[in-house]
Amino acid sequence: METPVITPINDPLVTPLHSVQGAVAGSDVLPVNVPKDCQEAVSGVWLDEIAVGLSEHGWMSLDARSRLGATLLAALKQEVQILDRTDAMKKAGIGRGNDLVRDRSVRRDRIAWLQGVTAPQAALFEFFEAIRQGLNQRLFLGLKRFETHYATYHSGDFYKKHLDSFRGRASRVVSLVLYLNDDWQAADGGALQVFNRDNDREVCGTVLPEAGRIALFMSEEVPHEVLPANRTRYSLACWFRQDEVPLPL
Repeated sequence: METPVITPINDPLVTPLHSVQGAVAGSDVLPVNVPKDCQEAVSGVWLDEIAVGLSEHGWMSLDARSRLGATLLAALKQEVQILDRTDAMKKAGIGRGNDLVRDRSVRRDRIAWLQGVTAPQAALFEFFEAIRQGLNQRLFLGLKRFETHYATYHSGDFYKKHLDSFRGRASRVVSLVLYLNDDWQAADGGALQVFNRDNDREVCGTVLPEAGRIALFMSEEVPHEVLPANRTRYSLACWFRQDEVPLPL
C-alpha cells in the first residue's frame, strides 16, 4: 500500500483566518437564507444507514441534497468560488510540520479551512455535529471533534491514491466529502475513486462530484484518489477525530 497522507492543520477550529473571512464576507456575496437547524435534517434512519455502510464496507456514498437543501449548497459553493477567485486558498501539502511537502506530483488542489464564521458554515457545522453524535451512538467511535476545509481542483488537478490517516494514530477516524458541483458529467473527470480496504488494487467504487453528493469512509482503512479534473471542481472535506485538540505542526 502507498504511504498514507495526512494534511497538516493550523488549529482550524480556533485560529481565525482573516483573509478568508474577509473574502467570504465581502460585498459581492449574495444574501441567502440558510436553514437554522441542520441537525433536524439528520434522521435516525439516515444515521443507521451510514453506520451500517461504514461497519460493513468501510465506506458509502449518499445523496444529501434533500437534507442540506439547495439554498445551503448554493451558499457554500458561492463561498468557495469567492475564495478561489480571490486567491485566498492555499496549495495543499502532504506530511506535517517540518516534513510538510507541497508535491505537485501527488496532489494539486488548493484548500481553505472553515471556521464556522459565516451563516452557511454555521449551518453546515450543525449538520456535521449531528453526524458526529450519531456515529458515536451507533458505532462507539469516541469522536470528539471535526475539522473541515474547502478544496478546489482546477482542470488537470488530481490527488493520487492515499489514506487520510496513519493506522493507529487515533486522530482522523471517519472522513466525509461533500461535493458542490452542478451538472457534473463523467466526461468532466474529477471522480473520487475508492479502493477495497482489503485489497488496495481493487476499485470498489467511483463517486462523481455532483452537488449534494457525500462520500464517507474510514480514514485509516480505505485508500482513495481524486482522478484528474477536466473543469473546476469544488468540494468540502471533513474529518471526525478522536483527539481533543489539534496535533502540533
